[in-house]
Amino acid sequence: VFAVNPLQAARYRERLAVSGAKSDAADAHMLADMVRTDSHQLRPVAGDSAEAEAVKVVARMHKTLIWERTRAGQRLRHALREYFPAAVAAFEDLDAGDTLELLARAPDPASAARLSLAQISAALKRARRRDIPAKAAAIQAVLRAEHLGQPAVVTAAYAASVRALVAVLVTLNEQVTTMQGQVQAHFGRHPDAEIILSQPGLGVVLGARVLAEFGDDHDRYTSAKARKNYAATSPITRASGKKRTVTARFVHNDRLIDALMTQAFTSLRASPGARAYYDQQRARGVSYRAALRQLANRLVGILHGCLKTGTTYNETTAWTHHPNTATA
Repeated sequence: VFAVNPLQAARYRERLAVSGAKSDAADAHMLADMVRTDSHQLRPVAGDSAEAEAVKVVARMHKTLIWERTRAGQRLRHALREYFPAAVAAFEDLDAGDTLELLARAPDPASAARLSLAQISAALKRARRRDIPAKAAAIQAVLRAEHLGQPAVVTAAYAASVRALVAVLVTLNEQVTTMQGQVQAHFGRHPDAEIILSQPGLGVVLGARVLAEFGDDHDRYTSAKARKNYAATSPITRASGKKRTVTARFVHNDRLIDALMTQAFTSLRASPGARAYYDQQRARGVSYRAALRQLANRLVGILHGCLKTGTTYNETTAWTHHPNTATA
């Protein structure tokens, strides 16, 4: 079974007829002819294992819940700014456990101003915060300061909305923790887990996302370049005559590129070779984002080599051909 992109099919149809005519029978003939003549240019559909499919299900749901928590947190921040700006100034993380506990108890400025130091300190203690007395005093001072407000009836309506958002965020926090345990359990049973975890910047959750989006069929990517192209970390070159442009790929798997860019950023502290490679790109005048993407592209190639040979990551082997590594 070959995977044919609709854009490929449309362009191939234009090779056979330029009139724009289209029919199901003609498309079926065109696709059959395309596979007969150009099968070496097409990619067979890969078959991932059941274990990898299970990792994909839980890893995607875990990330989706995190995205939903972020959206709910932004809605909460927007609501608080409209009628309770002191809460935005008092609490650093609106989706943290202590913040949600205090907002559930006092969702409006009047009740928040009546919170005692003991109540605030108890919430901070349950959230395992440090320097509790100083933080509790600072929060109480901000909540009791003068701020612009809304009429009482509008404040009551906003308070009801905030209670609902707080309940949603509490549930999302619980489910994110539960799904993280599922991700760790399923990923830990996969045969490639050891190789993926040996890569710099990849932990259990991030490694599970990379495995889920790449799949575990070792024949899916014929080369490191093919894996880099799918990951969208490699650039696209367009050359015509004397004109030549190199641009980033903007059509990509959002979940995969998010995990790979996070890995690249984390690897700057975990791998001297990665840090030296990144600094080399920055010294050439490359922007922060582009340098991080080039580092992610290099790390994808290293991961491909490790999976192909069945070996774990080795710092010396991965960066031997880069002269700056020895200096680093």
